[in-house]
Amino acid sequence: MLCLLPFIADAHIKLFNVAEYGAIADGKEDNSVAFLKAWSDACKWNGSATVLIPKGTYMLKSVIFKGPCNDSITFQIKGVLKAPIDPSLLTDQKWINFRYIDQLNVNGGGTLDGQGSATRRKCKNNANCEILFTTMDFDFITNGHVQNLHSIDSKGGHFIVFGCENMTFTDLTLKSPEHNRNTDGIKIAQTNGINITSVKIGTGDDCVAMISGTKNAWISNVVCGPGHGISVGSLGKNDGETDVEDIVVKNCTFVGTSNGLRIKTWAAPLKKTLNASNFVYEDIVMNSVQNPIVIDQQYCPLHQCDLKEISHVQISNVTYRNIRGSSETDIAVNFNCSKDKPCQKITLDNINLWRYGVRGKGRPLLRNNCFKVEGASYGKQTPPSCIAHRATPLST
Repeated sequence: MLCLLPFIADAHIKLFNVAEYGAIADGKEDNSVAFLKAWSDACKWNGSATVLIPKGTYMLKSVIFKGPCNDSITFQIKGVLKAPIDPSLLTDQKWINFRYIDQLNVNGGGTLDGQGSATRRKCKNNANCEILFTTMDFDFITNGHVQNLHSIDSKGGHFIVFGCENMTFTDLTLKSPEHNRNTDGIKIAQTNGINITSVKIGTGDDCVAMISGTKNAWISNVVCGPGHGISVGSLGKNDGETDVEDIVVKNCTFVGTSNGLRIKTWAAPLKKTLNASNFVYEDIVMNSVQNPIVIDQQYCPLHQCDLKEISHVQISNVTYRNIRGSSETDIAVNFNCSKDKPCQKITLDNINLWRYGVRGKGRPLLRNNCFKVEGASYGKQTPPSCIAHRATPLST
């Protein structure tokens, strides 16, 4: 009886190699059908399953890998997946989409090539040419783990996470040309429990963006640059948005980014107050960052807003602790809060920022701006804080 146990265990572990389903690694042939057949069989398998993409280059049109599956499932990318240059071969603004799956693992050390630069050249003189397709979307995933992948030259965002629970992203490299707009690294919405660690992101938009409904996020050991920083928001433009709460950003480095730590909300006539609260930014290094610490409650990137409107997002309980490094501009901390909902319980603890390229005795001090901010600062404050200094921290 004991001799049968290994055989029984192995019977519930199955490998589904896309090459055995007819996938061709020539970088030209569309492999969507082969990939979807392999996924379908793996998802139905009565046990843990792995869909294997072996080494080689595989072109792939838009695909939806849908659950629920019978057990945990791994999508293992050893090779290179290429998106088509022609955006008409993609649908629904998504390239690779995982939906409604519990216990999903995506890994393998391979590469996702969005071919975004080639698509932008193709679309340059065509106003009807769609560009902003996300490389990989995760919709309604529970207990997901995305690890050891490279995503390059995305058309739009690299990864979008929506409606998920308990997701981890680790050991990733995400790269897009700095001039390619709207190429967010990881964008998160309506998700509870996300862990992003040991990730390198260089892109033309936010390295990490947390929008409506993001809760319980832990972001650590992220290197961001180029890009627009790690952002909460934008928030507060549309009715139906939900609160953003309990965010920790720790041990991260920003290199040559337009922003570092940013919270951005629209001045818009919402029907109810939206809350952005309980954030901790700690042990952060800024290297030649244009706007190291920003709260902007009049966010309006195209400058086409009604300046009479005010933001109805309440920002509260935000701590900045042990932030150091250099700024490309003369402003280190810029808090522009809402007239109607002033920022509350904002804490600055040991801030040491200087003008890039000018360090040492006699260097000119930066300055801070504060508008409608309630809180306290303590510890070292370089430049001097525009929030009242106290001997001990505020209780949170």
